[in-house]
Amino acid sequence: MTACAIAMLGGFRVVVDDRAVPDDAWNRTKAAAAVKILALAEGHRLHREVVADLLWPDLGEEAAAANLRKALHFARAALGSPETIEARGDLLLLLPEAEVTVDAERFEADASAALYSLSGVAEALALYRGELLPDDRFAAWAEDPRDRLRSLHLRLLKAAARWDDVLKAEPADEDAHRAIMTRALDGGDRQGAIRQFERLCERLHADLGVGPSAATVAVYEKAIADDSRRIENRARATLARALVALNSGDPAAAASEAQRARELAIAANLGREVGEASAVLGIAATMQHRWPEVFEAEFVEFVRHDATRSSYMFDSQLCLAEICMCGPEGHRNITRRAARLRSAAERAGSVHGEAIADLLLGEAALFSGELNDARDLLESALELYRRAGGSAGQIVAQQRLAELDLLQGRREEAARTASSLLAAASSAWLEPHLVVRLYAVLVQAAGSPAQAVRIIKRADAALAGRNVCPPCSMGYQVAAAANYALAGRLDAARRRLATAEQVAGMWPGGPWHAALWEARGVLRQAEGHDDQAIAMFREAAASFAELGRRQDEQRCLASAAGRAEASFGERARNGNERTLNL
Repeated sequence: MTACAIAMLGGFRVVVDDRAVPDDAWNRTKAAAAVKILALAEGHRLHREVVADLLWPDLGEEAAAANLRKALHFARAALGSPETIEARGDLLLLLPEAEVTVDAERFEADASAALYSLSGVAEALALYRGELLPDDRFAAWAEDPRDRLRSLHLRLLKAAARWDDVLKAEPADEDAHRAIMTRALDGGDRQGAIRQFERLCERLHADLGVGPSAATVAVYEKAIADDSRRIENRARATLARALVALNSGDPAAAASEAQRARELAIAANLGREVGEASAVLGIAATMQHRWPEVFEAEFVEFVRHDATRSSYMFDSQLCLAEICMCGPEGHRNITRRAARLRSAAERAGSVHGEAIADLLLGEAALFSGELNDARDLLESALELYRRAGGSAGQIVAQQRLAELDLLQGRREEAARTASSLLAAASSAWLEPHLVVRLYAVLVQAAGSPAQAVRIIKRADAALAGRNVCPPCSMGYQVAAAANYALAGRLDAARRRLATAEQVAGMWPGGPWHAALWEARGVLRQAEGHDDQAIAMFREAAASFAELGRRQDEQRCLASAAGRAEASFGERARNGNERTLNL
């Protein structure tokens, strides 16, 4: 009997009767993918239509079936025999007469058994040689099995108490951080426990409202009980309690703890913690629908502070300002507040205060289609941020200037600006907000849908494993959905649109809901449903008009008119053809 070993963990390799299939035998990627899909399937068999749909989700049934026949031909040639993939009716069977072993299959079985019996854990761990099919990281059909096996691996590491290895695989795993803190405490190493807590907090990003659990905070408070740097540690512990309250749905308690944390951070001269506490205060105010009033009061207070503390406070509000401007009332209320804040900053001599006021006014002018005013204000904000040393604000101002370049037809300049900012954004403390915004600009600046798809894949790889702010990701997700649709990748477009719709649920209305209507229109157009596309473009235009976004309104109206004209021309041509046929 033929023996075949298929390795999929850490990389793809096939050995048939001690003969390794050479890598160049798989130069047809779909042939290799067909083998991988069948190897992952239960019993190594699947309906041919399922395989075709997994490989070519955006093609029609006949085209996908034709492609599958070609892929199977090359797969059989690589495996060395026509019998290696057998068709029995509509079922495709991989190596039905051979003794087949698949490392992923064996690992899953042994890992599940080890976790059930709590024996054989070390042996099961030895079978995991890396993530499933790393070269197919963006293949939709590999996502679920990869995540399932990765989760099993993490559970095995935890069962073996290999906490350092858990953190190598999942750097933000709180169970592992807490276990290492406890281990340090048990060994009399209080400073080690404190440092581990600080590493955890760096991973969790308080500016996203994510913090440690109450159990972890309790271990930390035990570690700092007799520490000489108590005010610094008390600030961090109080901030952590604020995040616990925030994640428990108690914004009032979160705000109270965050206020105390910020006072302690100011006393200890902890700039980042001042910003993180301010972010928690802002998030709590947003949950209570009070952010604009709270921000204005905070602004007036902090323009009197020194530049370092005020810069962290102001930077922490950049994302929340975006959330507010994208709310159901749009950007116009922010415009009135920002004008008042500009005057307050001037009176106090706060360069950073003037910078954020000009940034908000510039963004509002950009959204309103007042492009000359927008450029003047955004360039002023950029210069003020440079003078104040506000790196995050500089990145946001330049990102908005790049969007302005896109509106004015300077696509290549916009792309250069966004590309040049990525390194600085990746090392900034507001990285979860900044990097994804820049990738949105790069996708929008692409010269073609095919180029946009390549940028999206690169962006997905860069963002994988990072904390990403959901509201700040909206521009990226909407742009990705539209460009996937334009590139004919309809299944990918639908997935992106679904992701964007989930995030848009944070707002009861506003520009992102209008943008979703526009993206749905692009998708319907790509699907060939012109009447639906036209209706959706018009719905988007009406929503943008209500919000005072003239540029966006005109773009959507132009899309609707262009689609209507194209549809009319197509119907006319079809009518003429029918007449000629008669």
